[in-house]
Amino acid sequence: MHSSPLLIEEPIRMISILEPAKYSFFPAMTKIVGTLGPKSRSVEVISSCLKAGMSVARFDFSWGDAEYHQETLENLKTAIKTTKKLCAVMLDTVGAEMQVVNKNETAISLEADSQVVLTPDQGQEASSEILPINFDGLAKSVTPGDTIFVGQYLFTGSETTSVWLEVAEVAGQDVVCTIKNSATLAGALFTLHASQIHIDLPTLTEKDKEVISTWGVKNKIDFLSLSYTRHAEDVRQAREFLSTLGDLSQTQIFAKIENVEGLTHFDEILQEADGIILSRGNLGIDLPPEKVFYFQKSALYKCNMAGKPAVLTRVVDSMTDNLRPTRAEATDVANAVLDGSDAILLGAETLRGLYPVETISTVGKICAEAEKVFNQELYFKRTVKHVGEPMTHLESIASSAVRAAIKVKASVIICFTSSGRAARLIAKYRPTMPVLSVVIPRLKTNQLKWSFSGAFEARQSLIVRGLFPMLADPRHPAESTSASNESILKVALDHGKTSGVIKPHDRVVICQKVGDASVVKIIELED
Repeated sequence: MHSSPLLIEEPIRMISILEPAKYSFFPAMTKIVGTLGPKSRSVEVISSCLKAGMSVARFDFSWGDAEYHQETLENLKTAIKTTKKLCAVMLDTVGAEMQVVNKNETAISLEADSQVVLTPDQGQEASSEILPINFDGLAKSVTPGDTIFVGQYLFTGSETTSVWLEVAEVAGQDVVCTIKNSATLAGALFTLHASQIHIDLPTLTEKDKEVISTWGVKNKIDFLSLSYTRHAEDVRQAREFLSTLGDLSQTQIFAKIENVEGLTHFDEILQEADGIILSRGNLGIDLPPEKVFYFQKSALYKCNMAGKPAVLTRVVDSMTDNLRPTRAEATDVANAVLDGSDAILLGAETLRGLYPVETISTVGKICAEAEKVFNQELYFKRTVKHVGEPMTHLESIASSAVRAAIKVKASVIICFTSSGRAARLIAKYRPTMPVLSVVIPRLKTNQLKWSFSGAFEARQSLIVRGLFPMLADPRHPAESTSASNESILKVALDHGKTSGVIKPHDRVVICQKVGDASVVKIIELED
């Protein structure tokens, strides 16, 4: 994997800490995915999360039933209406996740240097001597000396809610382990992670398929987060499954890379997936600590060059219980932006954290500061070089639009698109100004009824760095006459003005289709 040069302006110009945020309608170009749960599911809290900068809501099906998540989603819909802030929906599968089952939910105390048995016999009660698990093939997969990690939400392993185990012996289907650190496990389910070991569980389980075909179809999910993606075939099978579910054929699949097996097949997975989620919690267990930064940088670089969104997890763990992140965490968020992340995914921080809104706000502010020193010139040159020549028609138009916008110091790029592809290509070149993606709905039919496409495409750009969607009036097609294009342009400009992005005398770059040709034009606004 190739690592990338540090994308930061040299020398870094000192920016006043009192300098106000540039735009009011979004905190940063980098997007924020928030996981909704016990501490973030009321209309009031979700509304505050949207105002603070959350643009994608993640529903994690490794806990909670469909009814619980449906209630949360209904509250999200209400919050979207009241705040008038768009928000996409991501369904996160359970996947090939091994779990310890604690039916009684009593706290389990584990003492360092004692032994505990992992058994597939789920009829047993969980205790400090025995832990029932949901997988009967563990004994075949591990050997003495292997490392196993058990914890709720896969935290860092340094505190008292997670435990490291070392396999001492395999006895039939049971695995006897030595406890490496004292800990207390609380709750009904704990994730179990065997370091660098292939686990023979399906990536899309029967439970996942049931949730997707019921809850997912009902709610027309925008993104499917495919947990424990290990091969390109995992993505292909998920895509095949979605294609049988009506509207979900438009759902984008984000491959969640959680272990060394996924990293080994990263290039082929990236080719098949619509985007990548680097699940650093699990990766941090599977990889030696000194290797984590390298794989992060090289994976993000590859996503950037492919023009596919890259999402990073586990950035501000300490904000689950604290109002401020640690110095290392604040630097980590900024480096994620400089490394090329499209979005930051917050898990436990918003799911069960005490400060979900403040966490989103803080992460947004750090992202905005990092974006100010992002070396766009170097990034642009590198991307153009990587694409090579001859460029495709669309790629050429997208890079030209960004180059023109930077040369004339445009305040915004407005792109008319029906599939969203043109706008995503513009965003790939990381312009320093926001890209307003005006999605023109298309009329389609299934022989029984007419419907408009466009809503999926608009919401799916909510995870792409620098891309801000707006759904146009379907009466104006993208390739129409100049008169109808002028009317959509006016709506887009008005939207930009009310949002505070466009001011009098600003220059704006427009990218649109006229007949068979794609056109980039620059306009200067009057008062």
